[in-house]
Amino acid sequence: MRNFLFLVLAITARSFLFAQTNAEKITTATAQLVSIDLQRVKLFEKIETYKLGKIQEDLDLIGLPAAQSGDELIHHSALTLAYADKFEQARWVAHIITEDVIKGTVFRTNDFRADEKVSTGSAVEADYFLKKMNTDSTWAYDGFGYDRGHLAPSADFRWSKTALSESYYYSNMSPQLAEFNRGAWGELEDAVRGYLYRNPGTSLYVVTGPLLTNGLPVIERGVNKVSIPAMYWKAVLDLNNKKAIGFMMPNQSTTQPLAAFAVSINEIEKSTGLDLFNKLPIDLQESLEKQTNTADWLPQVNTLDIEPMSQEKMPRNHFNTIVAQQWLGQAAAINVCGTVVGARLSKAGNVLINLDKQFPNQVFTVFVKKENLLNFNYDLVEVLKNKVVCVKGKVINQGGVATMYIQTQNDIKVQE
Repeated sequence: MRNFLFLVLAITARSFLFAQTNAEKITTATAQLVSIDLQRVKLFEKIETYKLGKIQEDLDLIGLPAAQSGDELIHHSALTLAYADKFEQARWVAHIITEDVIKGTVFRTNDFRADEKVSTGSAVEADYFLKKMNTDSTWAYDGFGYDRGHLAPSADFRWSKTALSESYYYSNMSPQLAEFNRGAWGELEDAVRGYLYRNPGTSLYVVTGPLLTNGLPVIERGVNKVSIPAMYWKAVLDLNNKKAIGFMMPNQSTTQPLAAFAVSINEIEKSTGLDLFNKLPIDLQESLEKQTNTADWLPQVNTLDIEPMSQEKMPRNHFNTIVAQQWLGQAAAINVCGTVVGARLSKAGNVLINLDKQFPNQVFTVFVKKENLLNFNYDLVEVLKNKVVCVKGKVINQGGVATMYIQTQNDIKVQE
C-alpha cells in the first residue's frame, strides 16, 4: 500500500511539472536556485565559524605565553592577546595566518573601536587623534603624530569578515611612527604573508608585540597616555615544515633590509621574558627557536622589478606608481603609468595587474572584476605582460597597497 501511494504521488508531481508552462518552470527553477544559494551562504558561514574555532584550538595546542602580572588575557575569534593596562596596549598578540588568506577577498574595514572585553577599558580613538566637524560637515583631524599600528595585521584575516573586523580593536593597536608602520613594518608583514604563496599547504603561527619596559614615553595629549614603544618584535613558526624565525625592529624610519632585523625566537624570549610556543616538545622548541635563516622567509630581490617612470617626464595629470600613492582616498580620478611586471587571473576570476614591482612587494595594483572582463577585447593577462601602460581612475587603499579598479578598455592605454 505504501509503495502504491508513493507511486501515485510521484505520478502526480510529474504530471504537475509537465502541466506547468515554460514561464512557470523558469520561476520554479529560479526559486530552487535561490534556495540552494542561501544554503551555500549558510554553509560557508558555518565553515568560517569552525575555522575560527580551530584557530583558537591550535593556538592553545602550541602554547600561548603566560600573562604577566597585571595583564589580562583576551580571546577573540581569530586572535588572542595579553592586554597590559599599564601601557594601554597588548604585550603580545597571537594569531594564525592560514592558507585561506591567499584567496581571501575581504579588505580593510577601518572600523577602529574600543575593545569591550578589556575589563579596565582599552585605548580609544582619542589616544591617537582628535576630530571635530567643520561647518561644511567635513571632519578636521588633529593627530598626535603616531599611526594606529596593527600588531596582528588586518590583511592576515582577509578571508573572514569577523576576524578582519576584530583586528581593528584598539587592543590590537600600538603607536607607531608613520614612516615605520607604512615602511619597514609593513614590508615585514607582507613578507610573512608572502611565505604562504611560496609554501602552499601550510599555516603560520605568529606572535607579535611591542617591547614594553618601564620609563617609555607616552602620548601626552591622549586621554589614556598610551606608551610609545621603541622596539617591536614578531615571532613566526611554520610547524609543518619545522621552520621558525624572529624579527626585532626599532620604531623608526630605516633603509636597512629586513634581513638586518632577523633574530632567533630565543633572543625575543630573552628580551621580553616571554616563553613562546611553550607546549611544543622541548627538543622541537630548541630546534625551532634558534633558527635565523632569512632565505626561507624573505623574498629575494626580483630581477623583473622595474624602476618607476620619471615623474618629471610625465604629461599633465599623469603620475608614476610612487607619486600616485599621494592620491590615496582622493575623489579625483588620475592617470597612473608604469610597467606591467605581473598579471594574473585570481581564483575568483578577477584580473590583478601589478605595475613596476611584483608580489609580495607590489606598490600599485590594477584590479579588473570578472564581470567587467567582457569590456576588453583582448586577454589582459597575456597581452599586457611587460607593457608600459597608463590607467585612469581613483586610487584607493586595498590591503595596504595603492589600488585602482578599472571597468573598460578606455580606462587603460598601452604605450607604444
